[in-house]
Amino acid sequence: MPSLLQLDSSMDLERSRSRAVTAAFASAWREQGADFTVTVRDLHRQPVPHLDDADLHWAAHLRPAGSAPSVAAAARQDGLIEELLRADVLLVGAPLYNWSLPSTLKAWVDHVHVPGRTAPFDGATQPLAGRPAVVVASRGGSYDAGSPTEGQDHAVPALQLVLGNALGMDVTVLTTNLTLADRVPALADQRGRAEAELAQALTDARELAVRLAGA
Repeated sequence: MPSLLQLDSSMDLERSRSRAVTAAFASAWREQGADFTVTVRDLHRQPVPHLDDADLHWAAHLRPAGSAPSVAAAARQDGLIEELLRADVLLVGAPLYNWSLPSTLKAWVDHVHVPGRTAPFDGATQPLAGRPAVVVASRGGSYDAGSPTEGQDHAVPALQLVLGNALGMDVTVLTTNLTLADRVPALADQRGRAEAELAQALTDARELAVRLAGA
């Protein structure tokens, strides 16, 4: 059964544009047939705890002698990794908070990026290599090339590094900017662009879902 793992991390449950785009993707995925399943993990409503033992950063065979992470913490990490490994496609809603990832999403990343298990360490360990990952980036302002804010988005590059370089996934980024244009007076003149980018992201999400479902 073709499976999608959908992660949402926006704390805005009513106006979130990243949630709107991930929902559009998931809806188009489900429309491909009854066997196209979606597992939704809402990292804001049900946050994943931070890793509570540094040794969990490593695969079991790479942990130092005497390490003893708690059974509950290890089981939680195992569950998150197995959930990811079962997914044919990963969909990540990644709003930009203070130029970086929401802490809830970062906690999930810390659980699933495990050298020697999901990422290489002294060998080619990439069980997710080539698997599609779709990152839906939503940003309150704009980060255009040549603008004063160029390069200040530290969320998308981090996800590309972890999901793409480390885990070997095939990462596609869908971006919608100026999500605060309808609420912040200083951005009011950018509302047209904001709405156009959202509409394009919704369209791109639906088309990408159909394409990946047929891959």
